[in-house]
Amino acid sequence: MDTKIRQTPGRALRATPPAAPAAALAALLLAACGGSDDGLARLGEARPASLLSCTDLAARISFPDTRITAAEDVAAGAITVAGKPVAGHCRVTGRMLERVSPVDGQSYAIGFEMRLPRDWNGRFFYQANGGLDGVVGTAVGALGGGPLGHALQQGFAVLSSDAGHAGSLGPLFGLDPQARLDYGYQAVGKLTPMARSAIRTAYGKAPDRSYLGGCSNGGRHAMVAASRHADQYDGIIAGNPGTRLPLAAIANIAGAQGYARLATTAGDLGTGFTQAERRLVSQAVLDKCDVLDGATDGMVQANAACQARFDLARDVPTCAGARDGSCLSAEQKTTITGLFKGATTSDGRRIYSSFPYDAGLDTAGWAGWKFSNPMSRDAGAVAFIWQTPPESAAGFDDAQFALNGSVDSMLAKVQATSSRFTESGLSLMMPPDYGKLPVLRNRGAKLMVYHGTADPIFSSDDSVQWYEQLRRTHGDAADFARLYLVPGMNHCSGGPATDQFDMLTPLVAWVEKGQAPDRVVASARGAGNAGGANADLPATWSPTRTRPLCPHPLAAHYNGSGDMESAASFTCR
Repeated sequence: MDTKIRQTPGRALRATPPAAPAAALAALLLAACGGSDDGLARLGEARPASLLSCTDLAARISFPDTRITAAEDVAAGAITVAGKPVAGHCRVTGRMLERVSPVDGQSYAIGFEMRLPRDWNGRFFYQANGGLDGVVGTAVGALGGGPLGHALQQGFAVLSSDAGHAGSLGPLFGLDPQARLDYGYQAVGKLTPMARSAIRTAYGKAPDRSYLGGCSNGGRHAMVAASRHADQYDGIIAGNPGTRLPLAAIANIAGAQGYARLATTAGDLGTGFTQAERRLVSQAVLDKCDVLDGATDGMVQANAACQARFDLARDVPTCAGARDGSCLSAEQKTTITGLFKGATTSDGRRIYSSFPYDAGLDTAGWAGWKFSNPMSRDAGAVAFIWQTPPESAAGFDDAQFALNGSVDSMLAKVQATSSRFTESGLSLMMPPDYGKLPVLRNRGAKLMVYHGTADPIFSSDDSVQWYEQLRRTHGDAADFARLYLVPGMNHCSGGPATDQFDMLTPLVAWVEKGQAPDRVVASARGAGNAGGANADLPATWSPTRTRPLCPHPLAAHYNGSGDMESAASFTCR
């Protein structure tokens, strides 16, 4: 049955039957005005200030267990982001809690940099970095998907860190218990009060509002911060979050083992599900689902309806003879169907999450995560950062571990503890009280989550399941947290998708002005894009195609008329 959306104070984005036209009309009028979101606490707007000085900050900043290594003026245009020069600012670098590990003898510290604009908007942004961290990235603060702009450009004071270890160690930093904890969540907790203190020294006042954002592991950091540090952050952006990262990594290893069994060339997992075969499946998904949103445009907006409609066994031809890219073998169908439903242990327990069938499966990014990264990334992370006890580093073979290791054993070990590793790998990486955010909600803070539906490592289904649990816990969770699926987008970017968008500007408006983000406009990155073109963009699309990203459970639908390349022709419903 079709539904419409009614938005009333304190009860945003509630699905109602079409039998209430007056309520539906009121909702549309309210949405057109930006939508006052709720009856929750309202946080005030930030007040700007000017940088007092820069080069003497190294001497003036004082915080326990912190050593400021430099404070230097950065001239306007010295760095660029998305082809745009960054305004002049002050760059502060430092290290916290320097130590030598009694376990592995390595030197550790939480390295960081802060970039402080001369004309400050009164806000602080914590840039949560991805992967294994280990490198202090340039602290500019991404706005969301694609290189559209950055928080520093908007006047935020921005911090970036290595989360407490050097990248040169690779996953072996996990041999040190404290380094594990810093990577998991403690670095954020330690850096935040230091950064606020440094900002007070630099501008003569602390930040009025604090924000945090990142994608991938940065998205996981954001989800953890929403739970562990909800008293310190007013607005949080979580992109393609690896909310249950250790489980996702083990599921990806299980997937590698499945693709290895299908491979026609030993050691080349990609021959188990070739690009031609993945293109075949992607096209079959479009054939079945493209029309569900009212526009035949190479995008599947109605994701939930598509999953109910598409069936791999029925909708893709079965090979009568040799595999040639025009069909899948019966063995392929069985294995691939099982992996999309969710990889399991030997006794049938699901390890992580299901994955949606999507039009973005035939990209190089999708293949890299499925066929290469289980060995190059997941194996070491599971073996050394999350398992208790960790594997022996001597003679460790990533491929052997990934392709022949027991996922049952891996799953048990990431949940285990010991006298040395007192928190399990799963516990230190995941937000506590999963699906519950009472502090964030009650103090008026906001959370925006986005997730590409063709993400091959962290499933958008996992984010949907988390959000549904949040709704069960808090009722209409849309008054403080919203999830936006990005059709076709791979891991944080790429795929046949409109993968460039700004989540930070609407988040600030929601936090400080009560303007609920009923849609976020996303654009394609075609030829000539300042931040770089998306190689996965179909040639038939406008290079500047736009689409609305809609808060779950809504999806973009074509209005029936108007430019099909423009977000203005689509409605969230």
